[in-house]
Amino acid sequence: MSWFESFVLGLVQGLTEFLPISSSAHLRLTAAFAGWNDPGAAFTAITQIGTEAAVLIYFRKDIVRIVSAWFRSLTNRSMRSDHDAQMGWLVIVGSIPIGVLGVTFKDQIEGPFRDLRLIATTLIVMGIVLGIADRLAARDEVGGKHRATRERKSLKELGVKDGLIFGFCQALALIPGVSRSGATISGGLLMGYTREAAARYSFLLAIPAVLASGVFELKDAGEGHVSWGPTIFATFIAFGVGYAVIAWFMKFITTKSFMPFVIYRVLLGLVLFALVATGVLSPHAGESAG
Repeated sequence: MSWFESFVLGLVQGLTEFLPISSSAHLRLTAAFAGWNDPGAAFTAITQIGTEAAVLIYFRKDIVRIVSAWFRSLTNRSMRSDHDAQMGWLVIVGSIPIGVLGVTFKDQIEGPFRDLRLIATTLIVMGIVLGIADRLAARDEVGGKHRATRERKSLKELGVKDGLIFGFCQALALIPGVSRSGATISGGLLMGYTREAAARYSFLLAIPAVLASGVFELKDAGEGHVSWGPTIFATFIAFGVGYAVIAWFMKFITTKSFMPFVIYRVLLGLVLFALVATGVLSPHAGESAG
C-alpha cells in the first residue's frame, strides 16, 4: 500500500465511520473503484482505533463520569442505582454479542463477507430499515392531524434487555455495508428511543468493541501488501477527520432526518449491483491481496 492510498483510505474511514453508511464498505469500495488491493479487515479494524480515539475525546466527560461511577459501584452498594454506573454495566452487556460473534465468524468476516454483491445487498436493506426507523421517529416527534406527538425514550430508560438488542444490532456491522452506527441507531429508533439517545449509546457501545478488535488485529497489520507505516498514517488521518465528523453529526441528528443517508445507501447499492452485473467490477475485486 502506498502512502497516497493510506491517506485516501484514512480520509474515507474518518468521513464514514460515524455516518450510517458503513465505513468498512466504503474502504472496500474505494479500493475496488480505484483498482487498488482490498485493504483487508485488519487495516479496517486498526484505522477504526483512530476514529474511536475521536469518540474518547469528544465524549471524554461522559466517559470519565461513567467509568468513575462504575468503579465506585463495585464497592459501594448505594452507587449501583446511579445512572452512570448502570451505563457502565450496560455498555459491557451490549458489547457481548459483537465479541462472541466477531470471534465465531472471524474467517467469514475476512473472506466471504467482503463480496461486493453482499455489500450492495446490505447497503440497500439496511438503508430501507434506517428509513423506516427514521420515519417512525419523525411521526412520534411531529404527530399528525389524527394523532398526538409521542414522547420517545431517553438513555435513563435503557435496561439490560434493550442493551442486548442494541448489542446484537451492533454485531450486524461485522458484515461490511451494514454500518455500526446505522444498525444501532436503527435498532434504537425502532425500540422508541430518541435520535440523540440512540446515537450517543451507539458511540459509547462502539468503544470497547472497536478498541478490542483493533488490538486483536495488530498482529496482522504488517502482513500482505499493507505495512505498518501506511496503516499508522491512515489511523491518524482517520482520527482528525473523524473528530470533525462526529461533532457535526451529533448536531445534525437533533434537527434533521436520516433520509439523505437512506437515499445515498440505496443508490450506492443499486449502482454497485449494476457495475458487478455488467462486469465493470468483479465481486471479488482486489481480494487476492488478502
